[in-house]
Amino acid sequence: MNDQYSVLYPTYHWFVPSQFNIAQACVHRWAENPQEGRRIAIYHETEVGQREIWTYSRLSETTNKLSNGLVKMGVQPGARVAVIMGQRPEAVAAYMAVFSVGAIAVPLQTLIGADGLATRLRDADARVAIVDATTAPDLLQAQAQCATLSQIVALGFEHETVIPWRSLLARQPSEFKSIATKSDTAALLLYTAGTAGAPKGALLAHGSLIGTLPGFVAAQNWYPLKGDVFWSPTEWARGTGLMNALLPPLYFGQSLVGTLGDFSPTRCLEVMERYRVTNAFLLPKAIKLIMHHIPAPRDRYQLALRAIMASGESLDAGAFEWCRKALGVTPNEVFGQTEMNAVIGNSHKKWPAKPGSIGRPYPGHQVTVLDSRGERCAVGAVGEIALNRYDIHKHPDPALFLGYWRNETATQSKFSGDWCLTGDLASIDEDGYLWYAGRSDDSFRSSGHRIGPGEIENCLLGHSAVSSAAVVPKPDSHRGALVKAYVVLRNCAKGLDAQVLQKELQEHVRTRLASYQTPREIEFVDTLPLTNTGNIRRHILRAREQQRSATVAAARK
Repeated sequence: MNDQYSVLYPTYHWFVPSQFNIAQACVHRWAENPQEGRRIAIYHETEVGQREIWTYSRLSETTNKLSNGLVKMGVQPGARVAVIMGQRPEAVAAYMAVFSVGAIAVPLQTLIGADGLATRLRDADARVAIVDATTAPDLLQAQAQCATLSQIVALGFEHETVIPWRSLLARQPSEFKSIATKSDTAALLLYTAGTAGAPKGALLAHGSLIGTLPGFVAAQNWYPLKGDVFWSPTEWARGTGLMNALLPPLYFGQSLVGTLGDFSPTRCLEVMERYRVTNAFLLPKAIKLIMHHIPAPRDRYQLALRAIMASGESLDAGAFEWCRKALGVTPNEVFGQTEMNAVIGNSHKKWPAKPGSIGRPYPGHQVTVLDSRGERCAVGAVGEIALNRYDIHKHPDPALFLGYWRNETATQSKFSGDWCLTGDLASIDEDGYLWYAGRSDDSFRSSGHRIGPGEIENCLLGHSAVSSAAVVPKPDSHRGALVKAYVVLRNCAKGLDAQVLQKELQEHVRTRLASYQTPREIEFVDTLPLTNTGNIRRHILRAREQQRSATVAAARK
């Protein structure tokens, strides 16, 4: 194919207006024109199949009413307002109302429990929360631990201490003039996944939406085209759900689908068929579930997919090829973080996608990998992925976060000069593609070799018996550490002989990677420890190995 990257990347220039408000850009400007206001903003479907349609005009009117309600509740610019709701239109109105009044939205996931909510609400110093019935009971428990949380607006949940959504909106006018915010005004307080410790709050500006658009447009094969309909099962309360699934389609005035209920491969395909979804954002684990349960989806479903964006973990070569053959779509893998969304990735219509690679830096972002001295790594050498504060034209990169909430020490440690460090390892090949090698705090040395778990895990995932895998160091007095793999088997392999399977998996890795990357030990387990966002908590497995080694050493004394 024609590789257009060498033209697209150097010619891209940012245009970030001095004043920019996400709510105005995503909702109100469309509703101001009666014809555009009648366009469908959201197709919504509940877990029991109830459906409704929200136009941009309806979404704007609901946002205005809630904005007036928030102002009367005393919410001022800069105040933190928690939004804890599933994929429903009211959640969109809640975010847009917070943005409209100049406050800071604090998205919180519905499954983190009362203690998880309390920890984040206290840290954010939130005084108001907007919640639906799914999480309202947990929030009421959390409120007892949060001295500043004084007001709760609840949808579909009645309690003497909450303000009913419908009652609040019924008393409010449908006109509201949004606060004029600068593009660098704080809009979102997003909490990191906490894969290696306590979650931190990353503060993002209104202009961060502009910063994510090049990656979104490229990953969605030059979105939007006429008739595009977008959907993702990823929670909108997650940073990736907001920045990769909710806000960009609204920014372009297109239609998106919101669904409530648990994910399943069957429902995923049914939703995409029913709403003629053309563009999707799927986590690799969701792709793998569909692949395992419905190997030939186009035999059963009439799909309209033209683009799939995959992010959250590395998409192994097997899943990549399955998407191409079974879905008829080449997936575009995307790399980013809460602090810098969608800065690396693929766009296979514009440049070739290499299976297993996380892609090239998207236009507008200056990305490299740095060694321990903060110098750029040579081709093929593993280093830490870093994003510069400025693009190649010396303009500030709007995708970069403002800093960690009330944690200047953590903010400073995130940077090396103008480079923002991701904590993720990768190498860059001669064509400028990045190859993920795991987290820097997950890397270790074995017999003098630096080991990144990501490449080994992806190799293991390429074996037909493996469902998921995690690689960690096992302490060893001679080598410093041995490469150890924890493996969850697919159901079809659970009855096989463990010793035979271990040798087969070791040979599988040995013939595909360097010999020193071959796991010396493989432990088969039923599950791996995960964060509530599905990321592997390798530090728990590392601690387990350290404890086991200490116990063995003590027994020998």
